[in-house]
Order: sequence, then C-alpha cells, then structure tokens
Amino acid sequence: MTGEVRVLVADDQALIREGIASLLGLEPGIAVVGVAGDGREAVDLAERTAPDVVLLDVRMPVLDGLSAAELLRERLPSCRVLMLTTFDDEEYVLAALRAGTSGYLLKDRPARELAQAVRLAHAGIGQHDDAALRRLAAALPRTAPPVAPPVRAGLTGREIDVLRLVAQGATNREIARRLFVSEGTVKNHISHILTRLGLRDRTQAALHARDHDLL
Repeated sequence: MTGEVRVLVADDQALIREGIASLLGLEPGIAVVGVAGDGREAVDLAERTAPDVVLLDVRMPVLDGLSAAELLRERLPSCRVLMLTTFDDEEYVLAALRAGTSGYLLKDRPARELAQAVRLAHAGIGQHDDAALRRLAAALPRTAPPVAPPVRAGLTGREIDVLRLVAQGATNREIARRLFVSEGTVKNHISHILTRLGLRDRTQAALHARDHDLL
C-alpha cells in the first residue's frame, strides 16, 4: 500500500463529521477528500472524488448508512466502507456485514486507532469493534446443524481453540491469556484459520464457527 489513503466522511451531525475529518486530516498518509451529511450525498460525492475509504454513520437522513454502503459496493467496488457509529445493535452489525462493509467501529475510539482502521481497511483487512462483535456472537441463532469435519479440516487443535474463542467474542489479548500464548501467536493462528477456511476476517470466522456448533 503506497501513497495517501483518500477518505470521505459521512455523518448527519456537522460537528462530528467535521471533527472526524479534521482529526484524520492530521494523520500521516491520510487525505480527507470530502464530507457529507447524509447517505445520498456520500454516494454522489464518492462517485466524484473516488475515495479509497468511506466512513459512514448508520443512521442518516435521506439515505441511511447501510443503504449507502450497498450502493457504494455496487458503484465503486474498489472503495472500502467502514461503518462508524454509536450504535452496537446486533441487527446493525449483521446488516453491515451483509452490505459488504470492511468494518464496524464505534465512535468512542481514539483518533489514532481510527486512522489505523482506515489504513487497514484500505489494505483489505476488516476491523470490527470488540463490543459489537460480542453482541453479534451472542445474539445470532445457529443457522446450520453441527457439521464438525468441514470446520476442522486443515486446522490444528490449538487453532480450533482459538476459533472457538473468536466466536465467543474474545479479543486477541483475552485469547492469549486464556491459552497461555503470546498475542503474536494468536494473530498467526487467526491468519491461518482465515486462509484455511477461505474467510475474510474474524467476524466471518465467528459466524462460521457459530454455524458449525463450535460454541
């Protein structure tokens, strides 16, 4: 990943969107190319400015963030979309996943962490708030009967343990403590799990594990 990451910020509250844009504009390697007050304006502006990453609030007038995310995925498939909101409702998180977003973040995170999430999204790495992931994992029904062999194919016993904890909403640090390994080892396990199962990020891994009765 080279050059600046071009970012568009959409939020219906002017103070918040301008504040986010200003903070991100101070971060190295990030250029804010526009701000929008609703989903429709965000889509139109994105088509004109071709951002690499769009930050969308969930609830906005005219066109909500989830609908805007779906349009952006259709019209600008190379653009990454991050939901940035105060709502961690499982319905919103699941809808964001279905819309093909690259992450679901809450607004209470520091500017530097948000900037890093933007960079990672641009690199194709999904970012999801731990609290939102826990709520989703706890609320989703199991949609498939237990099918143990396909889930375990190619995974070691320790990786299955990691996958189970991911599905329970545990963070890398929590997994490391419970399995008595380093966070770096946990990250390596998760990377191998995603590759073996053909999944995009830890949220998909959590859903996959839940569907296959690993909880």
